[in-house]
Parts: sequence; structure tokens; C-alpha cells
Amino acid sequence: MKVHIIGGAGSGKSYISKKLSKALNIKNYELDEIFWDDSDKTFNKKATSEFRNNKLNKILKQDNWIIEGVYYSWLYESFKKADTIIILNPNIIIQQYRIVKRFLKRKFGYEKSNKKESLSNLLKLMKWNYNYNKKKIKIILEFINDFSEKIYMTKNNRMAYKHIIDLHM
Repeated sequence: MKVHIIGGAGSGKSYISKKLSKALNIKNYELDEIFWDDSDKTFNKKATSEFRNNKLNKILKQDNWIIEGVYYSWLYESFKKADTIIILNPNIIIQQYRIVKRFLKRKFGYEKSNKKESLSNLLKLMKWNYNYNKKKIKIILEFINDFSEKIYMTKNNRMAYKHIIDLHM
């Protein structure tokens, strides 16, 4: 089974991919780990496209995978090879709440992060996320239109989980 999960920050991508990974015994991959240069301790330095594409190609060669992230423009092959494409699009208020909650958990040490986050970066992320939901989602739908028969779009990450589990059983 090959699943690609896409959605804005705070949409539930990581939550669902980890839950599915455990339930189905399939490795999950966070695209942030591929997109951002791991040597930088902030989200400011992007990995090279060569590095990114090499990592992605290694994942895509596997029999089973779950890939999740906000990215799309360099992931055509991932969408093409996926059995199912989940688009998570919950209410923006829910997403923004989750972003702030995650930020606070990391700041107070309740959740681990390899990257340093600042209040300024939090506000930038919230603004970026708002624009992602208003504009980018339409562009993404056009980008993956060739795969419309594989797309499952939902506002509820529980429904996305149920959809994948039902397909697998």
C-alpha cells in the first residue's frame, strides 16, 4: 500500500500517518525531513533538489510507504505511484489552534523538535497556512488532477484514517 497525505500545517497529516503506520505496519515519511537541510537547526535552509530527489526516489522504490507533507510541486511521481492520495482540509481555525498548541508543547519541552522555533516563525507559519488553504489547495488539485480517481478529500482526519483502513481490510 502506498499512501500520499497532503494538507496544510495543523491539518493532522503527521498524526494520521503515524497512526496508519502503526496500524498497517508501513513506514511513514515526513517530507519536512527531506525538504529542509537537517544541518540547520531552523526551518530556513532548504536541502538541495538533488538530495531531496534522491531521498524521495529511494522511498518510492519501496513496496509500501506513507508519505506526508504540505509539498506538491516536486512530488508528481509520488502522487503517480500512490494507491491513495489523502487531502486533509479541516477548518482553518482548527489548524491554527493545532499549530499554536504544537508550538507551546515544543517551547515547554512536552514535545521534541530538532528545529528551534520562535514566535516570529509561528506567526509566519500561521499566515502562510492561511494562504495555503485559500490559494494553494486549488493549485494542488489542478496539479494532481490526473489522479482524481485516487483522491480522498476530507475535513476530518478520522475519516481519512477510516478510509485507508477500510481499503486495506
